[in-house]
Amino acid sequence: MMRTFTFIFVLLVLSSPSLADTTLIRNINGYTLNSDGELVNFEALKFTNDRIDAVYLSNPDSLSDVDDIIDGEGRTLIPGLIDAHGHVGSYGFSLLRINLVGAMSEEEAAFRVKAFADANPDLNWILGRGWNQVLWENTDFPAASSLDRLISNRPVWLTRIDGHAGWANSAALQLAGIDQSTNDPVGGQIIRDEDGAPTGVLVDTAMNFVSLQVPRPTLEDEKIALTAAMKALAEYGLTSVHDAGVNSQTVRAYKELVTESYLQIRINAMLSASDPLYQDRLDEGLYRSLDDTLVINSVKIVSDGALGSRGAALIEDYTDEPGNRGLLRYNDERLEFLMRVAMNSNFQVNTHAIGDNANLKVLDNYERLINETGSRLRRHRIEHAQILRYEDIKRFSELGILPSMQAIHATSDKNMAQNRLGEIRIQGAYAWRKLIDAGARIANGSDFPVESPNPFWGLHAAVTRQDRDGEPTGGWFPEERMTVTEAFASFTIDAAYAGHQEDLIGSLEAGKKADFIFLDRDIFTIPEGEIWKTQATETWVNGIKVSE
Repeated sequence: MMRTFTFIFVLLVLSSPSLADTTLIRNINGYTLNSDGELVNFEALKFTNDRIDAVYLSNPDSLSDVDDIIDGEGRTLIPGLIDAHGHVGSYGFSLLRINLVGAMSEEEAAFRVKAFADANPDLNWILGRGWNQVLWENTDFPAASSLDRLISNRPVWLTRIDGHAGWANSAALQLAGIDQSTNDPVGGQIIRDEDGAPTGVLVDTAMNFVSLQVPRPTLEDEKIALTAAMKALAEYGLTSVHDAGVNSQTVRAYKELVTESYLQIRINAMLSASDPLYQDRLDEGLYRSLDDTLVINSVKIVSDGALGSRGAALIEDYTDEPGNRGLLRYNDERLEFLMRVAMNSNFQVNTHAIGDNANLKVLDNYERLINETGSRLRRHRIEHAQILRYEDIKRFSELGILPSMQAIHATSDKNMAQNRLGEIRIQGAYAWRKLIDAGARIANGSDFPVESPNPFWGLHAAVTRQDRDGEPTGGWFPEERMTVTEAFASFTIDAAYAGHQEDLIGSLEAGKKADFIFLDRDIFTIPEGEIWKTQATETWVNGIKVSE
């Protein structure tokens, strides 16, 4: 399997296309946004090398300075879509591991693991991701015993769909030294049975007990995974991704890839604050490749866990688990230090916060530190901004903080979110309309591989508040829906703004990069319930067709 992906990587390097001179694409059903956020329909697009020369509302009669004319045949063309929060390396590696997404029971998940292990007898560790106990009839966390019955001679480690919990078999627990006497770490939890024995599920920082035993990917492994991921993401119509938390090795892998050939899509990488070399990476300063496909101008800090694993930090107890208020990843002093040192280094700070307590703490820190460091113009962000008090919603626009949200999380979480939060707190959860009406500018994404990277699924969720089966009728808390234009902006110009790239990408206009995609249907005229069915048929980055 590794040799296959190596071949893909080499093929991509050898097949890097040369830039054309001036190209005109005519007879298109084009859409972009103007400076007022209004939707503009156009018929032709001209670009030279990687930059747009002009957008024509109607087809030009003749152009003498054009080297190549492409007939768009009436197809829909839009700016390349931007995912403001994904995990490129994790997605790439997930293509090489067990996919447990959609498993409808603990038993089904375990048998998928068994089938993968049988097909890969030479692997020392069996790794996978994507299980979600909320989908199961018995919504309890899984147990090591169900894996032990099928695989007992090799360690198994399977991360939950949100990445905030892991499921291990007994062999993995033994390698990690976890037993009944092992204490919970700060910011983490070892799930235990009624006798206090570990069940096999570890939450947040407790995952480190096992994950640190898994052999680390090499630099070449990273490059292969990143390349495979970018190729797949381009096929979905993504031309840019904000990679939410990269370590030092991943930074090196990206920099080597961009010098060896070219990146298929743009990467706006956030330095991980949990990297042991975090300060060293900050000291290197901001980074921007010559072709603007790789930018490093921000950091990623994780303040709490996820709602599905009850790790999101809440002000009051979980409605469905009294006595539990979730987990904070850092104490107050450490969280403040990580933010301050990044702001003082002129980096944008993007902090994961899901629970209302985590969001409150992050906003309080931002308010204090922005004044201290004079860094309001860095457009600091809260990643997810999932559960908010009413009084904190208005603070985003007041402080110049951007909510980086994932619309598809609402339709995935609707089966459990209200049980976790109750009738009152749910009103401030996934509150896109309240944030927009309060003046916030939302950058949208998917959090892949937690969710599918397909941006049209996210657009559909933002507009309908329904899953792809059309449930619930009328939408889940439909008052929070975005309009189609607002959702489109959140995946284009607003996501570009969140990455300090609105002068480069996010809309189609003279002087900007020629990043665009062709679609198989018109997302602005089809029924809203069908938006998720849309597919990108061609993806262009820097004026180069990278996928079709």
